[in-house]
Amino acid sequence: MGILELLILAIGLAMDAFAVSICKGLAMKKASLKEGLIVGLWFGGFQALMPLIGYFLGSAFKNYIVNVDHWIAFVLLALIGGLMIKESFSKEEEEADGSLCFKTMLVMAIATSIDAMAIGVSFGMLPDVNIWIAITFIGVITMGLCMVGVKIGNVFGARYKSKAELAGGIILVLLGIKILLEHLEILTF
Repeated sequence: MGILELLILAIGLAMDAFAVSICKGLAMKKASLKEGLIVGLWFGGFQALMPLIGYFLGSAFKNYIVNVDHWIAFVLLALIGGLMIKESFSKEEEEADGSLCFKTMLVMAIATSIDAMAIGVSFGMLPDVNIWIAITFIGVITMGLCMVGVKIGNVFGARYKSKAELAGGIILVLLGIKILLEHLEILTF
C-alpha cells in the first residue's frame, strides 16, 4: 500500500472522528487550542491504536484465510464505508456534548475507532502494508482533522458533519473496490 493510498485511507477513517469533533466544537462556548488538542489526541490516539490491534489479529489468522483475504478486506471496507454513507443521510440529530471528561472521551474515541480496528485486520492480511507508517498516518491525520473539526464546529456549527461522513464512506468503499480489483488482477496501477 503506497503513501497516497495510506493518506486517502487515513482521511476516510478520520471522518467519523472529524464529524464528532465538529459536534464537540458546536457544544463548546469557546474552543481553544487546548480543547482541540485534547479531542485530537483522544481520537488520533485511538485511531492509531485500533488498527494496530486489528493488524495483530489479522496477522494471526492470515494463514487460515489467505485465499479470501482480499474479499474480507473488500467486505470490511465496503461495509464500514456503506454504514458511514447511510449515517450521512440520517435525519437523526445527535445531541451535542461539549464535555471532555475521561469517561465521555474514552467512549467516543472507542466508538469512532472500531472501524479502524477492522481496517487493521485487513492490513494484517495484505502483503505490502507497513503497519508503523500506516498507524502514524492514521493517528496524525485524525488528530489534525479533529483539532480543525472542533474549531469548525465552534465557528460554523454542524452543517459539515453529514458531508464529512459521506466523503469518508465513499473513500472507504472505493479503497475496498481497489483492493479487490488489484487482487483479481483487473486493476494494475
